[in-house]
Amino acid sequence: MPVYIGKRLLVAIPTLLIISIFVFSLQKLLPGDPILAMAGEERDPATIEFLREKYHLNDPVPVQYIHWLGGIVTGDFGISLRTNQPVLELVMEKLPVTIQLAVMAMVISLLIGIPMGILAAVKKNTVLDYIANIVALSGLSVPNFWLGIMLILLVSVQLGWLPASGYESIFVDPVRSVQTMIMPAFVLATALAAQVMRHTRSAMLGVLSADYIRTARAKGLSPREVILSHGFRNALLPVVTLSALLFGELLAGAVLTEQIFTIPGFGKLIVDAVFNRDYAVVQGIVLCTAVGFILMNLVADVLYVLLNPRLRATL
Repeated sequence: MPVYIGKRLLVAIPTLLIISIFVFSLQKLLPGDPILAMAGEERDPATIEFLREKYHLNDPVPVQYIHWLGGIVTGDFGISLRTNQPVLELVMEKLPVTIQLAVMAMVISLLIGIPMGILAAVKKNTVLDYIANIVALSGLSVPNFWLGIMLILLVSVQLGWLPASGYESIFVDPVRSVQTMIMPAFVLATALAAQVMRHTRSAMLGVLSADYIRTARAKGLSPREVILSHGFRNALLPVVTLSALLFGELLAGAVLTEQIFTIPGFGKLIVDAVFNRDYAVVQGIVLCTAVGFILMNLVADVLYVLLNPRLRATL
């Protein structure tokens, strides 16, 4: 297994290098000049020249890229042009917020999607199956921003059950933290639960028609044991892979939800950075998101091998 993980990490290195080239190059194509914004309304030529020298913007683009990549390798993601804070410090400040939101959304989606998928497969072509598919399609079709606004109006404004916005660290006040994050997590979980449900249903349908399932039933095992111990256990592989990839997607795709609920995570940080032309922050966030996706792919590969004895035998 360590050799397998090492090989996967080696494959990730050129992938990250290509991503870094795209991140840096595409950033240069954006309109506007952040140095002019930093220099103020008077835009003193000496100040502009000083800032360009400070941030190496007078160097050729390939030299700028090499300088930036060298800093990334040593843990220096640059300095925010707006706040003058290290980008890595900003990222590490916002990352726990987004991770908490992603974990809660993933848990909710699994708690909803997996039971619905199993039920839909066991009750194939029945009313329960049709209802589960309708709910799944609704979860995929309803936009997150609309659902978030409706939940705020209903749950917070009309019923007063949960806070409409804001954030509290789970280390400061766990109860308050869960209260502020449960609605945005549910909003994100609706589309994920639909995908988990459909993959679980598809995997279960394939497993339930297998010969060993008929053998288990012929041996007199209870339907519950056949479905959960023999069926779902073997149908779990594609669901685990999908879940790992969806978690990586959550780390990057919570922009609108974080904006609606005023959550100070990755989404709000990157939106503010784009509007302020804070290119160093944008580059740092996008690169960290890419690393997150690659790590989630690695986790999915490792879990797939651990859960599949036939793959373990080939290592």
